[in-house]
Amino acid sequence: MDKYQIMMIRINHRINSAESLQKVLTRYGCNIKTRLGLHEAGDVCGVDGLVILQLVKTDMSNTDFVSELNALEGIEAMLCEV
Repeated sequence: MDKYQIMMIRINHRINSAESLQKVLTRYGCNIKTRLGLHEAGDVCGVDGLVILQLVKTDMSNTDFVSELNALEGIEAMLCEV
């Protein structure tokens, strides 16, 4: 059975972080197989969010990917293999 490489990205104050986050996601777009974004919605749109990515298995570039994300203010990213 193949393993899946998943990245979880926590975004604090997503209004301030969204543009810089999107630039990195676009740069590594070929590494992303599936993207799911979650945030509080309803009467008031939440300021924090979570993005879950299923990545194409390219270990070194995904390590660089997570490092670039963690260098951004208000962003915390983590790789997980399952």
